[in-house]
This record gives sequence, structure tokens and C-alpha cells, in this order.
Amino acid sequence: MSTQRLAGLPSGRRTKLVMLALWVVIAAVLGPLALKLADVQDNDSLGSLPAGAEASRAAAREEAAFPEPDALVAVAVYVRESGLTDADRAKVDADRAAFAAHALGGTVAEPVPAADGKALLLTFALAGDAEQQSAAVAPVKDRLAAQAPDGLRTALTGSAGAEDDFADAFKGLDVTLLLATVAAVAVLLLLTYRSPVLWVIPLLTAAVASQVAGGVVYLLVKHTGITVDLQSQNIMTILAVGVGVDYALLIVARYREELRRHEDRHEAMGIALRRSFPAICASAATVAIGLLCLLAADQPATHGLGPVGAIAVVATLFAMTTLLPAVLVLFGRWVFWPFVPRYTPGIEQQDVAADHGVWARIARLVGARPRTVWLATAAVLAALTFGVTNLSVGLPGDETFTDEVGSITGQRLIERHYPGGTLSPAVVIAAAGTATPVADAARTVDGVATVGEPERSADGRWVRIEATFAAEPTSPAAQEALQRLRDAVHGVPDSQVLVGGDTAFEVDGDSVTSRDNLVVIPLVLAVILLVLMGLLRALIAPLVLLASVVLSYAAALGAAGFILDAIGHPRLWSAVPLQTFLFIVALGVDYTIFLMTRAREETAQLGHRRGVLHALTVTGGVITSAGVVLAATFAALNVLPMVPSMQIGVIVTVGVLIDTLLVRSLLVPALAVHIGRFAWWPGRLSRATTAAEIPVSPPVPVS
Repeated sequence: MSTQRLAGLPSGRRTKLVMLALWVVIAAVLGPLALKLADVQDNDSLGSLPAGAEASRAAAREEAAFPEPDALVAVAVYVRESGLTDADRAKVDADRAAFAAHALGGTVAEPVPAADGKALLLTFALAGDAEQQSAAVAPVKDRLAAQAPDGLRTALTGSAGAEDDFADAFKGLDVTLLLATVAAVAVLLLLTYRSPVLWVIPLLTAAVASQVAGGVVYLLVKHTGITVDLQSQNIMTILAVGVGVDYALLIVARYREELRRHEDRHEAMGIALRRSFPAICASAATVAIGLLCLLAADQPATHGLGPVGAIAVVATLFAMTTLLPAVLVLFGRWVFWPFVPRYTPGIEQQDVAADHGVWARIARLVGARPRTVWLATAAVLAALTFGVTNLSVGLPGDETFTDEVGSITGQRLIERHYPGGTLSPAVVIAAAGTATPVADAARTVDGVATVGEPERSADGRWVRIEATFAAEPTSPAAQEALQRLRDAVHGVPDSQVLVGGDTAFEVDGDSVTSRDNLVVIPLVLAVILLVLMGLLRALIAPLVLLASVVLSYAAALGAAGFILDAIGHPRLWSAVPLQTFLFIVALGVDYTIFLMTRAREETAQLGHRRGVLHALTVTGGVITSAGVVLAATFAALNVLPMVPSMQIGVIVTVGVLIDTLLVRSLLVPALAVHIGRFAWWPGRLSRATTAAEIPVSPPVPVS
């Protein structure tokens, strides 16, 4: 009864207008708030660790014991591979004098020469508040590049250079991402509907859902303290558009079917909603609850993505099941022009199935040789998994951008002429009374190039010691040296020592990621299994479906491994495997839900074999279209200049296509036919025999 009542709201003759008015109010209230979402972004969470990690505790202790102005640090690099000349040194001296106008305290320290005589560094903190510091970077860059002698290479790095490069890279890209997403979806909807009008309605409805979700997330950030960063906001947009269009395709396809059976479009929409709502609701519940499982993650960027993505899915569910149907019913049949579905009295299921020639042939193939089909498909998926060997986890900081930027160039120049950890030494914070034994222990560590003199805090309780690694800070050699350094200094009695720094953040980040994978992945799988069991009222089919989506993920990661290796980005950001697992498994199971809920419906009337094949026939086109649309929306992430976003885009795009074209189209229906009625065990469909199973003319010919 509740489903019937819900279906009656947007499809009723009068209530559709009430529903439209309600959405106008919702959009008017929440839409303007969505525009403020960028103002409350916290992009520090993208690279941060939980407070309990040693690197985080070391940073907190250092900040408390050695308070310093919150200033961006500029590091100007000067390199001549043949050796610095007098003209080069004169350029450095002139720049040093000019930089003093922007430096904290009005002075810049003496340049630091490289041992090989080929490089010099000028390091200084920027003066002023955050806005003034950001504004100062441009004139510093201009001065650095001006009047450089021929052959002298210069670059600006440090936090000042990195922040400026980040801002430049993402300037206007939120609009670019939205336009790329909308363009891809618009083209695919035009090809799917072959109507100059219909494609606009799902797209606009998804846009409304995205804005409403953005408004809700803004309110939650302001009043509950949840974290939203640039990546989670971009993924929120992608989810709203991609998932929304998926739901729209399913509703519109079922509505088109019912328009041929019912003269009254309100009645047709009511039936279409009642029959498609359980599958759509189960799909949304799977994705939303799966996303909320990310709250169990310790990694802040992953943890914050959970509620943001779940809000996008829930907002999209309501928009697509209430606003979209009301608009479609309001406009009537003509929105399908020029292929308007006409009312045909007495039309039967086989007549509807006859409209799906390609998928009828695929269903015929599956029905004729189910065992051969699923074994062959599984073999292809298993072969794709071998590409995983091309991937590794651990994205170096100098590979964060898809194209090299100035701050990365500066880092690489420094690495060639100074000890690898010069810009990012390990920071050892220890009790003041143990300064000498801690420093001596650090000097004995293999892989530590230099150990600085202990610096005592103002209150006399702590000392800070910087240890420079011989290797580049994010390299495996530096990470191994960090572990040896921690072991050595932790062994000093009563030292209360903590070791932080960039290398420590890398090591602790890997540890946190491993923990999150072990906790969240089983949780997501358990949620999906429970949703499938409740929806299909069976145990065997959900277990088979769960195994299929896990295999699909492994194949997607492998196929993406070949692609990412070919384009030069095989080292994954630490959070990518978990986030892509969630998207591929939770979103990929959507299509299986759409197929199997229809199969369950048809099995009750036609019998198991014919029901599964009929469901494949009538849902094949719309689900494939939905999968291609969703893949296109995630592919739009490739317009962003960040390697983590690009990696997520590639893996999820490949995964959705594999799930749509192979798993849902061939593997799942072939397995269902091969297993037979036992797939519905212990539900009543595993035991019942319908009259329809007595041989009659089948809706899908099988040999």
C-alpha cells in the first residue's frame, strides 16, 4: 500500500502539480546554499591522517611546543648543470634582496649551496595573512623568472609554490567537470531516446538533485562538522548525475512499456513506478549504505566521502521517483517524439519483447548454452585480473599532478643536487633531558644523511631534531630508513619520542589504508548481501551475485592496470583501491538488482528459465544504456589534473563497463539459468511450479 500511495503522488492528476510545487520550494531553499559549498571545503583532509597516527601526534606536539606563524614557505631553486657562474650568484643576490619585501621579518636567509656547486636555495616564509601570502606568490614567481642568465634553471617550490600550483590547476575546473559530465550524458541520452526533447528532462532533474544534495551537505558541514573536500564534492556531482540518469532510464523504459498497455498516462506512470520502485529503492539503499560504511574508515578523506556521497544518492532517489515522473506525466506522450509509444489494446509480454531484437538474440544464446556462456565469461574476467600486477599502492608526492608543475620541477631539481630529504626531513620530538642520546641514536641509523642540532622549546620540556634522509622522502628506501629511525629513537629510555615529517606521513598513511581495507571491504560486502537477500528473498542468488561483483571488481582493477601502466600512472593513491571497490561493487550491483528483480517478477508468472530470459530481453537495452551513461560520468573525472581523480575515473569507468557488458549481460543470467530454481532457495520460487512452465509459445525463443 505504501508503494502504491507513493507512486500515486507524482502520477496523480492533481498531486503531480503539488509535487512540482514542492520541488520548486525545495530547490529555491537549498539551491543557493549549494553555491556556498566551495566556501566550506577542507582540502587539508585529502592528505591528512587520523589524530592517533604517530605522524599526527608528532605534528601536534611540534605545533604546541614550537609555535610558529602559520606562513607559507617559499623555496627558490637555482640550478646550472655545468656549475654556477658569477652572473648566476649575482641573480640570486638580487632576488634575495627583492624577496625581502615579501618575507616574514623582512629578511631572507643566506642561500644554501649544493655540495656539487651546481645549485643554490633561498628559503623564506611569506609575510601577512593567508590572502596576502597567496597574493605574494605571483610577484615572487615573476621575479624568479626575470632576467635569469641563459642556462640557469629556476623554480619555486615549498608550500607556497605547491599551493599556488594547486590553485592554478583547479581554477574553473568545477565548471569544466560539470560541463564535461553534462555533455557526455546529453549525447548518450540523445542516442538512447532518439528524441530532441526527452533527454532534457532526466538531465535537468539530476541537476536539481545535485543542487539539493549540495545544499544539504552545506548545512551538515555548518552544523555537524562533517568534512567535505574538493574530491568528495566532485564525486557528489558525478554520483547525482550518473545514478540519477540510471534511475531515469529505468523509469522511462518501464513507463514507455506501460504507455503501450494503458491509454491513461497517469495510470501508466503509476504502474511503472510501482513496478520499478523496489529495484530503484534497493539500488539506492545499497549504494547509500555502502557509502556510509566509509564512516568506519580512519583515513579522513575516505571517511568524509561516505556521508557526502550518501546524501547525493538519497537526494537523487527522491528527485527521480517524485519530480521526474511528475514532469513526464505533465508533458504527456509527446515528449517521446518522434517515437511516441501508442496505446495498443491487448498487447502481451511477447509483443513487448519483440521490440528488443538484439537482446532477444543474446537471451537466446544464454538460454541455449548457459554453462558455456558463464564459464567463458568468467575466464575472460579472470584473464583481465592479471593486469593488477602492473599496479602498486603509494603515489609519490611529485606524481600528484597529471602534468608537471613548477613546484614539482623545483623538488626534482633539489633532489638531484641535495640529499633526498633536504626539503622534507624527519622531525624528531623528544623529552629535553634525552636530547643527546636521541640525536646519537638517530646518527647511527643507516639511510639518515645528516642529523641537526637539538632545538629546545620555549618551556624547556621538549627538543626538536631534524634528520635528513639520503633518499627521496617518499621512496621505499626513505620509508625503510624511517622505520629504522623510529626503532632506534624509541629505544632511548624516557625519551617520549615521536617521529613525524613527510616520510612518516607516508608510512603511517599506508598503515591506516591497510586497516581501512580490512574493516570497510567486508562491511560493504555484508551490507550488499543483506540488501540482496531482503530484495530477492533468497540466499543462493545473492551469494552468486556477490561473487560476481567481486570478480567484476578484480577484473576492473586488472584492466585499469593495463591502461594506467600504459599512460604512466600505475602507482595508486592509497585511498583509490577502497574507494573504487565501493563504487564498482555498490554501483555495479545496481544493474544486477535491476535484472534480478525483473527476473523474480517474471519467474512468478512465466517460470524460472523463461522468466530470467525474458527479464534479460526487456531490461538489456535500458540497463546497458544506464551503464554506459554512468561510465561516461566517471570518465569526466579525467578532465581534472590530479592523478588520484584520474585513477578513480579510469578504474570505475572500466569497472562499470565490464559489469554492464559482461557480468550483468552474460555471466549473471547464464549462472541463473544454469543453477535453475535453486537460485531462489529457500524462497517460495525455488519450490513453486507455475502454469506458465507448461510448454507454450515462449516470449523469447530458445533452442
